[in-house]
Amino acid sequence: MKRTTLAGLFIAAAMLASPVFAADNNLCTSKLQELKGKVNALPANSANTTMEIKRLMSSAEASQASGDDKKCVTEATQALALADRQSTQPNP
Repeated sequence: MKRTTLAGLFIAAAMLASPVFAADNNLCTSKLQELKGKVNALPANSANTTMEIKRLMSSAEASQASGDDKKCVTEATQALALADRQSTQPNP
């Protein structure tokens, strides 16, 4: 009886954990798509900031390709924050 219960709990935990990983992958993909749109619309304010945004985007794409969706989401979120900050700065 204990083995059956333990096996059932293990299977239930495995089934509940699998959608979480799929959600990270979908979040990574959607953030990268949003970032690509913003990179194309960036004003030409600061070349350093634009280079940093593009570096983070490349790193996020590499993380996605290697299967590290958490790192992809983190880097894409950082790049989106920089892109938002740069798009709100006034043009010189």
